Amino acid sequence: MSKEIVRRSLFGPVCQRGPGQPIATSLHQCPFSSTTVIRAPNDDQPRSSSSPPPAKQRSNPTSDLARVLGKSTEPKKKATKPAAKPSTPNLGALANIIQTQIRDQKISAASAASRVPYAPPSLRTHTLLDYDNSVENPLNRLTPDLTPPHHLHVYATKHNTHITLTRPNRDPIISVSAGNIKFRKAARGTYDAAYQLAAWTMKTMQERGLMAEILELEVILRGFGVGREAVTKALLGTEGRNLRGSVVRVTDATRLKFGGTRSPKPRRL
Repeated sequence: MSKEIVRRSLFGPVCQRGPGQPIATSLHQCPFSSTTVIRAPNDDQPRSSSSPPPAKQRSNPTSDLARVLGKSTEPKKKATKPAAKPSTPNLGALANIIQTQIRDQKISAASAASRVPYAPPSLRTHTLLDYDNSVENPLNRLTPDLTPPHHLHVYATKHNTHITLTRPNRDPIISVSAGNIKFRKAARGTYDAAYQLAAWTMKTMQERGLMAEILELEVILRGFGVGREAVTKALLGTEGRNLRGSVVRVTDATRLKFGGTRSPKPRRL
């Protein structure tokens, strides 16, 4: 019995065709193998019918829900903070803080001054704020001058020196000049006369007991005579040691002429 052996280069195994068996059957079924070779229409490689189909990859329900909602399932990366830069001091903010503290201190001092009784300058605790006489100082605007000071007027001319002590309402207490202490004619306009006049005035104030009455004193200078400097030296010297602690203000009240009357003719020698 003749056997026709057909070799298939595509399927690999050798199949035998019996007598009267069609070639097509022998090509699709090999007697030496129990498996049937199946070929897909567009598949170049054969696949066995007994082998199970490839397992379908199971989908992750979490990823499917995230895909529907349009969210990413990738784990979030932990954000790293940038390195902190060295902070520079804010001078503007620091200045505002200092100004606020100064303003609060002034307002609290003003409110406290309106509640406490008056104290003489020797019993006060002075700070730098007490010497701020500007209009911007709220301490000067909030506290009115409830106790105006006494006044010591010094009128120094070329020929004489006049000293007048007045109360806060401008009533005179002592009013003297160089002629009242036995200086005559041209001697009244000398430096020594003005110095002795200031010393005599301060001694008289102490003898009359006016030092306890005078809590604050304002010195008002007028004119440019030699007595101006003499009275200032006496007030800063030994004669004024009991009075200069009460001085709160020094004022220059020299009259200034804007045009004015005709000046006297210069003296000819």
